Amino acid sequence: MKKADITCQIADCGAMAIVRTTSFQRAEEIARGCLAGGIRVLEISCTNNNAPEIIAHLRKTFPDTLLVGAGTVLDGETARQVILKDAQFVIAPNLSKSCARVCSRYQIPYMPGCTSVTEAVQALELGAAFVKAFPISDFYGPKLVSVFKTPIPDMPLLASGGITLDNLADYIRRGCDICGFGGLLTKGSEAEIAASARAIREIIDRTRQQNS
Repeated sequence: MKKADITCQIADCGAMAIVRTTSFQRAEEIARGCLAGGIRVLEISCTNNNAPEIIAHLRKTFPDTLLVGAGTVLDGETARQVILKDAQFVIAPNLSKSCARVCSRYQIPYMPGCTSVTEAVQALELGAAFVKAFPISDFYGPKLVSVFKTPIPDMPLLASGGITLDNLADYIRRGCDICGFGGLLTKGSEAEIAASARAIREIIDRTRQQNS
């Protein structure tokens, strides 16, 4: 799949699991739970040294049902490493020109973290598929979406940090395109993850329908 196809599929899902594990078995359990609940996008954090291998394993295990990308990709070297392991998208807490260039070269969606409108616009100029509003989403909450979307309504936005079942609908109503979840989609048993994923899926679908 090319960049446009992957970008559209991620936006259509509207949610992703932020996974930090070194265990192949646990990564599979999280993936199965998310898929059972209707969430098919997983970010594997490169804070763990074996993240590229986890990505490659999940891509082989769930080749047609799961979208698997790399998170915490700080530079172009790391971006190329995870892309060669079949990562389908790249996410970072920072904006890196070298990372943006590598992702554009391989036609991989890039989602850099930005903390100001100026930085977010620079990210779009560098070809970012989505702007990641992080870490400021932890402090602003859902109104963070309006901070970016009011001056630039068409800015594609990913928020993560501090999103719960109680405030998720507010994020969606304000125009957030993707919401990232840590504990809700990665803690507990496979069945518990599936239940959380179903709850997230229902809120997103219902709120989007109300907004349309």
